[in-house]
Amino acid sequence: MNFRFIGHDLLANIKGWLRSPGTVFWTVLFPILLILIFGAIFSGADEVNFDLAVQDLDDSTISQEFVDILDNISGVNVIKLEPGEDVTVYMHDEDKSVVLIIPEGFNTTVLEYIETQYDPLATFDDTFNFTLYVDPSDQTTTSILRSIITSVIHQFNMNITGGQNILGINEESSIGEDFEYIDFFLPGMIGFTIMTSCIYGSIERNTKFRKDGILRKLLTMPITRAEWILSKMLFMLFLSFVSTSVILIVGILVWGISVKINIFFPLLIIATSFLFSGIGMIIGRFVKEQETADMAGGAITFPMMFLAGTFFPLEQMPDFMQSIAQVLPLYYVNEGMRNSMIYGDADKTLYFSAFVLAFTAVFFIIGVLLTKWKED
Repeated sequence: MNFRFIGHDLLANIKGWLRSPGTVFWTVLFPILLILIFGAIFSGADEVNFDLAVQDLDDSTISQEFVDILDNISGVNVIKLEPGEDVTVYMHDEDKSVVLIIPEGFNTTVLEYIETQYDPLATFDDTFNFTLYVDPSDQTTTSILRSIITSVIHQFNMNITGGQNILGINEESSIGEDFEYIDFFLPGMIGFTIMTSCIYGSIERNTKFRKDGILRKLLTMPITRAEWILSKMLFMLFLSFVSTSVILIVGILVWGISVKINIFFPLLIIATSFLFSGIGMIIGRFVKEQETADMAGGAITFPMMFLAGTFFPLEQMPDFMQSIAQVLPLYYVNEGMRNSMIYGDADKTLYFSAFVLAFTAVFFIIGVLLTKWKED
């Protein structure tokens, strides 16, 4: 083995890397961004508080004691709802993941069981079930709160009966239909896929074509810059619809996903494609080298992917991270698609779509204006 050659080649590669300040910068910045993002998300995990909305329809001494036990658990913030409030509407409007309903009869069931203990011939076969409404899109919060509530119910059973389960729980989805987590994950995956393909596609078009001299050659052809840009953007849009269709088809055939496809869906696909194509054009304009541009694109897409609610619910993040997430374009793309495809909420879909269109107008217009066929 020629160790001398290996050493010289390694040294040459390191020198070549150091000669490109942009490559060095993004090589160092990218892992810094990742550790800062994940550190901010998970470092304060012990301090995270989970909101648990409780609707006490029994309104008895025992039910109030049950609510107080939940409220005294570290990390659980109990929100008391009025008896007549629609819990599913509340969950959707206030973005809450779990609501516990204590139906009427809780106090009566417990007292009847206690009375039977003084009659050796009496038996007690009745049971009482709480109702737990959960949001299937937030598996983390619902899993934690479900475990806490189940533990409290188990302890109540032990204290009252010594082990007989007279108290139980029925779980309902906050959505009227039978949705699973994959259904809620799908819109975020579509948004993330369009983002990465459009940003990297635009970067490649602007940096690689400039490096190979293709952009200069276009000056001699009988086409305008606007025509060339439009043709490339339409191609990126075509790829966006192809990738979206593939995700939907595989999801339906393999996972049996259940989503709504309405007029908002294709409009969001179009706006999202142009939005992230514009961001890619901006990156490609200011970062000259293709390798550096790819790293710059990763430094933009990966933080946005993790901060915009694609994989992690915003409620898991510290408040300042949630504020950052709400200025990211992908956050509004994800929420717009979820409200269109899952909730079928036209008002919220329009609300988030308006932000997507605003981002699209700003970034796409800037990207078009900055795209040039010749070097300055």
